[in-house]
Amino acid sequence: MATVISSVPEKYVAHSVVQTIAVNEISDGAKIQSGAEKKRFFTRPWGRRQIGILCALGFLGLALTALIIALPIYFTKIYGFAKDTDDYWKRPQPNEDHSYELEENRPSFALHNFPDPGLIQHHGTWYAYGTNPKKRNPGSIHVPVATSTDFVNWTLHEDYDAMPTLGAWEKKVNHWAPDVIQRDDGKFVMYYSGEVNNYGSHHCVGVAVSNSTSPLGPYIPEDKPLACPHKHGGAIDPSPFRDTDGTLYVVYKGDGNSVGHGGNCNNSKKPLVSVPILLQELKSDGITPVGEPVKILDIDDTDGPLVEAPDILLTEDGAYYLFFSSHCYVSLGYNVKYAHSKSLKGPYVRANRPLLQTGDWGLEAPGGATVSTDGSRIVFHANCGQFRCMWSAAIDIRSNNNTIVMSKLVVDQESNSTKSTGNL
Repeated sequence: MATVISSVPEKYVAHSVVQTIAVNEISDGAKIQSGAEKKRFFTRPWGRRQIGILCALGFLGLALTALIIALPIYFTKIYGFAKDTDDYWKRPQPNEDHSYELEENRPSFALHNFPDPGLIQHHGTWYAYGTNPKKRNPGSIHVPVATSTDFVNWTLHEDYDAMPTLGAWEKKVNHWAPDVIQRDDGKFVMYYSGEVNNYGSHHCVGVAVSNSTSPLGPYIPEDKPLACPHKHGGAIDPSPFRDTDGTLYVVYKGDGNSVGHGGNCNNSKKPLVSVPILLQELKSDGITPVGEPVKILDIDDTDGPLVEAPDILLTEDGAYYLFFSSHCYVSLGYNVKYAHSKSLKGPYVRANRPLLQTGDWGLEAPGGATVSTDGSRIVFHANCGQFRCMWSAAIDIRSNNNTIVMSKLVVDQESNSTKSTGNL
């Protein structure tokens, strides 16, 4: 069988070879040209095109760098934690007042396990009311009472409960920060913080009236709270005040940190919630609100997660002083601060230094203070081991610059008060 070999005409073969050579030459030429262009792009001097491209790349790099830095800061600010200022008391105090160096101004230890003391003087005797000693024990007394005739030696009336019965609105546990004032009919009105039924662990301000004209009571509570602002998580730390015209008020803390977003005392994680100090006018009975409460203070960057324990004093020269505590009570940042105003409703100007802070005479976390109506004496609590104990002291109000400092507490030598007794 013969094999047939197919052949391509010569003219076509030549043409194909020419085409292949031409394509290869074109391809090689393009590569050379492309390489030349790349080489020319990075060859100086640069033209406008090269400079423009490099500027755009530089700007893009800077923008990405700024974004990488800014985004964590932004999200930390919005969703992170507030600046921790709890250690402010460790920092050197510029121009520290000499009074803080005097041993004679040291506060006097008064009572064991007696936090958030309220204070009143009646017929020469001082009465102090405290947070219940076993807060979560339903069998504990609700309001303990202590008395003194010299402000240094205090008598704790053991097993005596100034408010033995409770209002229908409150639980049997966790009664905090009572304080008392006398009204025009001679009876006394007690304001306190009670834990509310069917409201989690939130508190509201309760009010009770004595059944006699004795500051010892007993006090009979109203069946509904005096103040319970749910938008602020309830209310705690009430303190009564009488203005020059005889009008009664109660100032208290809107418990905003109780509905915070977490962290230290539930309100150090941003965004921080408002923790207002509220002023409520009352009728002469001391138990009926007049109008709506007015905010006279709120937290700032120096307060940590909260302000609380307000107490108002009016001096003879017409200045109003608002005492309060800031930072979390379980931290060493807890303190006693103050601010002054020409008007009861503010605005209040804060003092540069707390009246009392950790480190002053060895105290730890002093707070929850109440000042006598004449502005000369103060009671407060401070850490004492695992408890918070009451201390008593004297203060000096310098009206020329609205500054308050600690002072020497003068003891009445005629006093025969004892430290502890079970008798009234």
